[in-house]
Amino acid sequence: MTSIGILETGLPPTDLAARFGRYDAMVRRMLGDRYRYRTYTARSGELPTRPEDHDAYLVTGSSAGAYEALPWIPPLEAFIRSAQGRARMVGLCFGHQIMAQALGGRVEKSDKGWGLGLHRYAVTRAEPWMAGDAGDAARDLAVAASHQDQVVVAPDGATVLAASGFTPHAALLYAGGQALSFQFHPEFERGMAEALVELRRPHLPDGAADRMLASLAAPSDAPRVAGWIRAFLDRP
Repeated sequence: MTSIGILETGLPPTDLAARFGRYDAMVRRMLGDRYRYRTYTARSGELPTRPEDHDAYLVTGSSAGAYEALPWIPPLEAFIRSAQGRARMVGLCFGHQIMAQALGGRVEKSDKGWGLGLHRYAVTRAEPWMAGDAGDAARDLAVAASHQDQVVVAPDGATVLAASGFTPHAALLYAGGQALSFQFHPEFERGMAEALVELRRPHLPDGAADRMLASLAAPSDAPRVAGWIRAFLDRP
């Protein structure tokens, strides 16, 4: 059974952990019981002793900025660099940003503001493990997002797998093909995404929150992305 170390870098805000679970629980629900999991509270400085402790790692979302001077961020970046090529890695939202930054990219708070609700992306490259997408790279992808920060420069050798006008680096496959990250949230259920829009409502332009909530009524491709992640982790 494949062993996954979940590097938990944050907690859902306000009462959302009680309502929807912590980020590690969301990851376990998304990927299912075919894996053996252990959670490390990376936000408190807890990390695996060595990359070989698990077959793969998943770096969760967080309210922190990858560029912030927080004491736990440099050790996490060092671990990501040490694990590159020695274990498979997947990053979600903040995990996407910190992986890109650790491996040579750049992350900034975007002047485009909050990306919330269901966002649509173009699939710009279809890898063999993206089941059902071979030869169909133009098929759009719609998944809930919740972020202000963005990867503005991808690391050398990284390939953009999905992009939009709002988020040009929405999904990255890193050099060597053993690390993958997404700016959006395939682990979020609709209620969680809606709650985050309501939480940010006071900081959004008039009418924006209602439009974002309405967008979440459309079908989500989160299960499709979860399938990609499982296929990526399960490759020989």
